[in-house]
Parts: sequence; C-alpha cells; structure tokens
Amino acid sequence: MNQKLIAPSLLAADFANLQYDIEMVNKSEADWFHLDIMDGVFVPNISFGMPVVKAIAKHAKKTLDVHLMIIDPDRYITTFADLGANILTVHYEACTHLHRTIQAIKATGMKAGVALNPHTSVKLLEDSIKEIDLVCLMSVNPGFGGQSFIENTYQKTSDLKKLIERKDSNALIEIDGGVNATNAKKLIGTGADVLVAGSFVFKSDNPSETIKNLKKVIA
Repeated sequence: MNQKLIAPSLLAADFANLQYDIEMVNKSEADWFHLDIMDGVFVPNISFGMPVVKAIAKHAKKTLDVHLMIIDPDRYITTFADLGANILTVHYEACTHLHRTIQAIKATGMKAGVALNPHTSVKLLEDSIKEIDLVCLMSVNPGFGGQSFIENTYQKTSDLKKLIERKDSNALIEIDGGVNATNAKKLIGTGADVLVAGSFVFKSDNPSETIKNLKKVIA
C-alpha cells in the first residue's frame, strides 16, 4: 500500500461537541478515526468507554482504529468487534500471550494491531510480525495528549520497516503522539504508513484545513 494515511485522534476532540468533530473528520481528507481507550491502570489516565465508542461508531463513516491502552485486553476483544471497530490494537506490554491475542482479534474479523511503548524494542516483534496487520509506535509516553515527540522514533520506525521487509510481513507502521507538519514528512521517509494526529488537528484554528495540509506534506 503506497497511500499514506492520517488518523485524527478523537482524544483531542471537543467532547461537548463530539458529533460536530466526527462530522468534520467525515468530511475532511482524513482516512481513519483513531480512538484511544485508557483504563487508568495501564496508563495514568482514563479516556472513554464503550457507550462513547458506540456513539462514535454510529456517526463515523471511516475506518475505526481502536487503540486499547488497558491491562488484560483479551476481555474486551469481542466487545469492540461488536461496537464496530475495524482495527483493534493492543499493547505488547499488556499481553502475556501476544500470539493468542492477535489470533483472537483476527477471529472476529478485525485487523490486529500491536502497540509498543517508547522503551520497547521492535526486535520483540520478530516472531509475530507476520501475523500483525499494524504496529503502532508510541512516539510519546502513552496516557496524555499534547506531549512532545520523542526523537528516537525516527530510528525505531526505520528499524521496524527493515524487520517488516525482512520477514515479508504486510504490517503497516503507525506513529502515535506528537505528530505535526514539521515531523510528518520525515516519519513517512523512515517508513511510516499511518500518522495519528490529535492536538495538532483539533487544537488548530481550522482542523479540516490542518488535515488537508498534513495530507499534502506526506503525499
């Protein structure tokens, strides 16, 4: 897949006007919706749960890319499939039996993603990369929006791209955290396929225009 994708993160949207922001993303040049689910245990924050995901799914007309920042994600795989998630990403650090979790996600018809925290090496995916549809590299410490981008992400993206090619995997590389117009092009250049943008999009004066410009940068 040559097309590079933008996935606005609804964690940064206006929750008092969520439908408005969803419609904006629907009409924009964005490709996916990125939904961060946090439990206050795996990460030091709580975001939103099933009723909000259900409400988002009702209005969203694009791929729902759900990122579980929670412990024991296996408990909720079928729940998120039923809610309408298209891609379900679990954290490597939260899965005792990663291969089994990946298989369980795929068994529901969703694509399986695996997220890595900034300190987690891409080498740990050596044995499972063929099974994975998407690897989400955290370019900030997970838990809060609006953090600064971690520079080591460029090298990590490049290393992951080499691993994917060496193992003949079809996994996409997604970058999540601190993405903006300044680092977007370099991230694509090092091998990224999907860029998650939260605060950069929703805190801008014209989110739709910001998405359009970001698409131009990475085209």
